[in-house]
Amino acid sequence: MATPRRATRARFIASLATIATSASFAQQTSFPEKLGGVTVTGPRPSSLPLEIPTTIETITRKQIDEQINATDAEDVLKYFPSLIVRKRYIGDYDHAVLGSRASGTGNSARSLLYADGMLLSNLLGNGAGFTPRWGLVMPEEIERVDVLYGPFSAAYPGNSVGAVVDFGTRMPTGTEAHAKLNFFNQHFRERATDGRFGGSEGSVALGSRSGPLAWWIDATRLDSEGQPVSFANRLQSAGVSGGAGVPVTGAFFDQNPKYQNWYLLGSTTQTHTTQDQAKVKLSYDLAPAVTATYVFGTWKNDSVRSTTSYLRDAAGHPVVSGNISIDGFAYALTASDFAPTRSEFEHDSHGLSIKSATRGNWDFAANASLYAYQEDIVRAPTVAVASASTSEAGTITDSKGTGWITLAAKATWRPDPAVNTHIVEFGIQRDAFKLRTRVSPAADWIAGGPTSTVAQFNGDTDLTSLWAQDAWRFAPDWKAIVGLRSERWTAHDGQIANATRLLTYGSRRQGDVSPKAAVGYTGIPDWALKASVGRALRFPTVSELYQGAIVGNVISNSDPNLKPERSWTSELTAERSVDSHSVRLTYFHERTHDALYSQTNVNVTPNVTNIQNVDLIRTNGIELSATSKDWLFKGVDLAGSVTRASSRILADANFPTAVGKLQPRVPDWRANLLATWHASSRLTATIGARYSGRQYSTLDNSDPNAFTYTGFSSFVVVDTRVRYCFDRNWSGSVGIDNLNNKKYWAFHPYPQRTYLAGLAYDL
Repeated sequence: MATPRRATRARFIASLATIATSASFAQQTSFPEKLGGVTVTGPRPSSLPLEIPTTIETITRKQIDEQINATDAEDVLKYFPSLIVRKRYIGDYDHAVLGSRASGTGNSARSLLYADGMLLSNLLGNGAGFTPRWGLVMPEEIERVDVLYGPFSAAYPGNSVGAVVDFGTRMPTGTEAHAKLNFFNQHFRERATDGRFGGSEGSVALGSRSGPLAWWIDATRLDSEGQPVSFANRLQSAGVSGGAGVPVTGAFFDQNPKYQNWYLLGSTTQTHTTQDQAKVKLSYDLAPAVTATYVFGTWKNDSVRSTTSYLRDAAGHPVVSGNISIDGFAYALTASDFAPTRSEFEHDSHGLSIKSATRGNWDFAANASLYAYQEDIVRAPTVAVASASTSEAGTITDSKGTGWITLAAKATWRPDPAVNTHIVEFGIQRDAFKLRTRVSPAADWIAGGPTSTVAQFNGDTDLTSLWAQDAWRFAPDWKAIVGLRSERWTAHDGQIANATRLLTYGSRRQGDVSPKAAVGYTGIPDWALKASVGRALRFPTVSELYQGAIVGNVISNSDPNLKPERSWTSELTAERSVDSHSVRLTYFHERTHDALYSQTNVNVTPNVTNIQNVDLIRTNGIELSATSKDWLFKGVDLAGSVTRASSRILADANFPTAVGKLQPRVPDWRANLLATWHASSRLTATIGARYSGRQYSTLDNSDPNAFTYTGFSSFVVVDTRVRYCFDRNWSGSVGIDNLNNKKYWAFHPYPQRTYLAGLAYDL
């Protein structure tokens, strides 16, 4: 007899079979060749190569408006095949990381995010704390989004092994103005927490074009109260029988992911975030087919993270410190159990590009970008406090001076532009990352200034790359794309310090090459076939090398001697398109040597827990993606995808119990289904469902209890949206995310049923 979870999965996946008639989430009308390499036509940001030897999926601005409750830029990725964003609440600025086919949400450095050619991926580190800079792109300015799967294009570094997300924002063709207001609210119930959390968002934008000059200015303000996402806890077995402590009530009895009994003592990390984003874009046509563009963006965030104790003494007062007694067992509360934090961020970005699009023998593109932490301060108390406004001693973590710089230049050569038997692209790139972090004590954690230094992490990494690829149509129905990427990586000026000791590290240098190849065949009517293979090198990030702690004579967390990840990825794709229906089936395979994960080295005494190289991980999977226009009835469009992946650890000398286990945070099944009804030219209604199957968060899969705090659970979530255009200028929308009010976890609890409403004006 099927288990309830398997039955739910089977019903969900079976529903997709009825629309197995499409290759991608959105019809790619501007990509005339779907396989055998995709040739990009029309104006595009400089980050996207002309020839794309890999699976590509697209969503347009019109589809975003009609189908998705998009409060943040990451929301537009909700229904892409095999992708998931670990977004805990609206405005989640430090945990909304991207997962892909063979890379979980703990591996943020295995994906790339660009906007108008500017790098928005935070490659200073790898993991939840290194969220892409989604706040520098608003859904209203997006013209289209393209997602490239796998490391098959020589134009991208090895961080593309999972996926490349390319946001293309728009420039005005005439004078235009836009304004939007969004409101959202959820009733969140979890353990002993029961309350409403919500907020609002407003944006305005102005733009115009006069001859060769176009400009765009937009500003957005988000004010959001997220639900609590963490819980102070104690293992029941850690209590001392008969020990002294204040008797308390209110502790919530539960089991952790290992089915160990524990008490949840209160909720923490309830975030009130206020974010302001502004952007200026200028473009000037230097010649009929040559355009220069400058982009400036700034993102500010002020946030307070509060805590609420469930514990009450005999008089009913909250308890946040001291020794306590629960069911006759004594426990000691520490300052970190109910520690609020305050953050003040200001990050600025600059981008400059020049690009030609003559479609003649030669075209070129060059771009440069700078992302700078102008202010990046996190404050926390070091003693127990009654609330987030109570002044006591604390620490200040200051990351001012952190950031990155990217430089890139490329050229396209068409020996025979009339027929394009060959299209050769080649370029040079340099990406430089700088980490500057200082932790200092303060007499007043809210308003005090730093004094001495108790911890410090500094370091730099640089990646210089040369690349080339040739798209060769060697027969009427055949095309091959062959590429090579040569990279030189350097790490230097590394420092790890505590209050009494400073460790410094000399330069490290390493070079290697990554070949790429793809071949496509379109000789069968309505069909296209493709095979791709590519090598990727994902070099250690600066935080993986240097953001550690000195404990005695041992460095915990980081490792300055890490080796790069080395992956070979391949895929086979068959795609069929008939009229407005198409279907794509892709088999993908990946072998990754020296994968970077935090684990315990059991071969040394005492054991060391830090980021280490896992010897070998293998992933096999199948991805089905489908769309159908006017399905069954005119005006009804469907899109869906199903992904089955098996990702296992095959070798791990430092932690042998992980061998044979599933790679963390890569679910066995994923599926999406989206139905849109165009009731009239003014009214559209959409319902969608998202499914994710079983997954683990530990390398040895020792966390089988998924539906609890710190667990990673399966889920089926249903979303709805209705949009109505009152006239050519005014439109309104209402929607519900998580309509079925599913309670599910990705270490933290995801949002529960959330109501959204919006009003927009477009001139």
